[in-house]
Amino acid sequence: MMHEKLLLPTLLLVFSSATASELKPFVSDGCSLFPNGTLSQPDQWLHCCVSHDFTYWQGGTEEGRLHSDQALRQCLRESGHPRIGAVMYAGVRFGGSPLWPTPFRWGFGWEYPRLYRPLSSEELYQVETLSRQMEIIGKE
Repeated sequence: MMHEKLLLPTLLLVFSSATASELKPFVSDGCSLFPNGTLSQPDQWLHCCVSHDFTYWQGGTEEGRLHSDQALRQCLRESGHPRIGAVMYAGVRFGGSPLWPTPFRWGFGWEYPRLYRPLSSEELYQVETLSRQMEIIGKE
């Protein structure tokens, strides 16, 4: 009898985690809690942060997050700001965890909590569809 009572909640949990949720449209807050550039060039490295936000919006695996954070640091190096890149890298490694209920966590485009896991084919379709819509809107 006890096993039967546990079966339904267990099945609901398994099936709810196996299905794709709805991806929210992409938004970026720039360099979350950090300046987007210098006083004389206020958006100097904003492009690095928006690109980083785009990968965080999608979420995915822990390896994907590490790659995204390393790409942010590299973008800042290439922009001539390796020290800022090192500081931002440390900040995103700590503050970007999918465990935090923040608007800039890994996988923030999905409902919280969304931990590390590969995107399903349905989720990848949503990412591609919303990305194409953003490209079209950006060209208008």
